[in-house]
Amino acid sequence: MLTLDRIYQASYALRTVIRRTDLIFAPRINPKSQIYLKPENLQVTGSFKVRGACFKISQLTKEEKERGVVACSAGNHAQGVALSATAHGIKSLICLPDNAPISKVEATKALGADICLVEGVYDDAYQKALQLRDEKGYTFIHPFDDEDVIAGQGTIGLELLEQLPDVDAVIVPIGGGGLISGVAFAIKQLNPKIKVYGVQAQGAPSMQQAISHGKIERLESVRTIADGIAVKEPGVNTFDYCQQFVDDIVTVSDDEISTAILALIEQQKLIAEGAGAVSVAAAMFNKVPIEGKKVVCLVSGGNIDVTILSRVIGRGLQKSGRSVTMTIELVDKPGQLQHVSEIIARCGANVVSVYHERVSHTKDINGCYLHLEMETRNQQQINEIQQALTVAGYRIIS
Repeated sequence: MLTLDRIYQASYALRTVIRRTDLIFAPRINPKSQIYLKPENLQVTGSFKVRGACFKISQLTKEEKERGVVACSAGNHAQGVALSATAHGIKSLICLPDNAPISKVEATKALGADICLVEGVYDDAYQKALQLRDEKGYTFIHPFDDEDVIAGQGTIGLELLEQLPDVDAVIVPIGGGGLISGVAFAIKQLNPKIKVYGVQAQGAPSMQQAISHGKIERLESVRTIADGIAVKEPGVNTFDYCQQFVDDIVTVSDDEISTAILALIEQQKLIAEGAGAVSVAAAMFNKVPIEGKKVVCLVSGGNIDVTILSRVIGRGLQKSGRSVTMTIELVDKPGQLQHVSEIIARCGANVVSVYHERVSHTKDINGCYLHLEMETRNQQQINEIQQALTVAGYRIIS
């Protein structure tokens, strides 16, 4: 059973392995709250996962170490296992879903692990890892549903309470539940008054659904940009800990996650992956009751593929009103484009892309479509542009 002493033991064991991440004050994330970030994206492998993996491997017997270890992961646990196994001179094999970001796959290889790519998502990689454990006799290092792994993640709870003793609430990402189980257990043992909120992606609400229905259930599918928390089924242990120690679980959309990633880049100069930014998204969009409270958002990881990052930034710009694509129906005659451009310029927006399309299905036989992409300040400015164009007699299609 998990105990506070076990978490303190993990903290001692990890003192020379992991980085003690400082809290960062982030007042612009939600001006109605005092928001602090716990940037585990700055951890030695770019994620909190190294804490649980390293503590678990440090507790293996000599015989278990000699057999080698196998793990499954969407990427971050893989790097933690690979780092720790290599440091202990242990062979490691990691099963990753074939849609894992290339950056995570290559980083895991670089840390000394062998890779087995599995078609599907995390849960498919999990089944393959169990198969290899049984066939080859490896020791399986579970990414979240293991008491030692949970104890390792719980060291974050000890740290943030030392750093901010009067914290009112902590917001934590949830995939399989190992992180929030350890953090919530540590916090509630030391100060039961502190609220602990979990956050999942809307496209992968496995723990939220399990808690709501009072039993572990398996989602048929998961779909989210937050690949690190795209888990179909929570663990047995983590489900129990969430029932006991987590005050509420909410979800955020991919657009909200993208906006949070963008805010962290612009405001804090921090790169977070989708899974790492869900806690910030929950605070930004008031998914949990934190007004007037002192709050820590746990940014759990920063291992995002740069090719995905560019698309995520685009989504974030659109969600926050910083970018808009608009289609306007015009009469195909000279001067129309100039007039539209003048209206937009007066409103202070910047046109970055123009596409003029003659079509046969407009109301006017001489009609055409003008597709514009613009850089804007916020949604209010977009509304002003739409109103000015409408007053000038133009029809906005989308």
